[in-house]
Amino acid sequence: MKKRELFASRWGIIFAGLGMAVGTGNIWRFPRIVAQQGGGAFLIPWILFLFLWSIPLLIIEISIGKKTRSGVIGSFGKIIGENYAWMGTFVTFVTTAIMFYYAVVTGWCLKYFLATCFQDLIKKDSLAFWNSFTSSWEPVLFLFAALGIGGFIIHKGVVKGIERVNKILIPALFIILIIACVRSLTLPSAFQGLNFLFSPNFARLADYKVWLNALSQSAWSTGAGWGLILTYAVYSHKKENPVLTATTLGFGNNLASLLAAVAVIPTVFSYFSTQDFSHQKVLEVLQADSQGLTFIWIPNLFSKIPAGSFFLALFFLALSFAAFSSLISMMELDTRILMDAGFSRKKAISLICICAFLLGLPSAISMGFFSNQDWVWGLGLMVSGFFFTIAVLKYGPKKFRQNIISTPGSKVRLNKWFDILVTFLLPLQFLVMLGWWLWKSYSGNPHNWFNITSPNSIGTVLFQWIIALGLFILLNKTIAKKMLSNKNES
Repeated sequence: MKKRELFASRWGIIFAGLGMAVGTGNIWRFPRIVAQQGGGAFLIPWILFLFLWSIPLLIIEISIGKKTRSGVIGSFGKIIGENYAWMGTFVTFVTTAIMFYYAVVTGWCLKYFLATCFQDLIKKDSLAFWNSFTSSWEPVLFLFAALGIGGFIIHKGVVKGIERVNKILIPALFIILIIACVRSLTLPSAFQGLNFLFSPNFARLADYKVWLNALSQSAWSTGAGWGLILTYAVYSHKKENPVLTATTLGFGNNLASLLAAVAVIPTVFSYFSTQDFSHQKVLEVLQADSQGLTFIWIPNLFSKIPAGSFFLALFFLALSFAAFSSLISMMELDTRILMDAGFSRKKAISLICICAFLLGLPSAISMGFFSNQDWVWGLGLMVSGFFFTIAVLKYGPKKFRQNIISTPGSKVRLNKWFDILVTFLLPLQFLVMLGWWLWKSYSGNPHNWFNITSPNSIGTVLFQWIIALGLFILLNKTIAKKMLSNKNES
């Protein structure tokens, strides 16, 4: 029986957890969401939901992984019984489905960093370059490269691979973001952007969309409910405190988001201060879709500032670091699952890379398929988070707090407010958030809302969810037996 590898120190899981949480969503999605929701007002509910949704779920995940020493599927089986292992299987599948197209995004980031360094990207027509790239076979090649690099890191193991790489990537990422912020703040009219970002219009808080977008951004950005930090917690030490670790990860993730916003938003305001464009045009650019803002407008923005090529390269290097640190956490989740089933790490990662490449091909080739998968499984993360809540409710919130979360000798403990949060607030947030997204989809397309062939309909979401859930419930006994019977590692 092989002994399980553990992180070399507490900083190992901190850096790995930050790598999991800090991804492309912080750098390319957060500035856009802030702009869409009116700037500073958005930050208030965004910070609030860090404590009401994200940190509690991170605490739950870390506690479960530390206690069970199993991947997501085995953890659900051990905590609430084999009959509920299908919930862990769904969580695993959602994150894996995201990994398939996230690997494509990682390839885009790598391509743009190299293009900035070697193809003088800053002097090219950014829209034409993006269209030419996405319509070619290059995304397939960079998908292969992204998975190859990620697979190599995972193959090296927890300490020599995941921990060592994240100890380099995460500090470097924050340093690059700080440099980008300093440069952004020295540009003309930069403080107009800062004013937009940090001066709240309190009237905007009456808009329910601001609150719901803040909740969704916090949930997805921190990685709460993905099963990723649960997987890393499998390799944590017995003295690891879930409350302290989850809080550190939550604040670190939000700091990275704010740094990215300070780097991007003032740069946009500075660019348009020298052009004959209105304030509305500034907001239109900031509110463009993630691909449009990051891969089309960002090169344009940096082309107008001194040493633009250098700072554009830094931006895409930071984006690549963020993408890879999150990608390897997704790959490790599946690696842990297969190792629970009896695979060696080497065989597990080989199988994952092959499957991820084949199933990532449609997203690399078709932007329509990419958008569909992003819509379906991004929304599925809310269900994943709810399943973790159900697990605690079934186990008993007070019992879970005392038996699973509690760390002997630690002064950082939870009280009965955790029980109230899990029993009432987490389910309520899930129902409201899911209900709003479904309503948004219906109201935007009331005559074709259940068309399963439409890439962004309610029908395509429910159709794919039902197939996945039905299959996992049907095969639950077989899957649970395999996950819970193997003793490959102690």
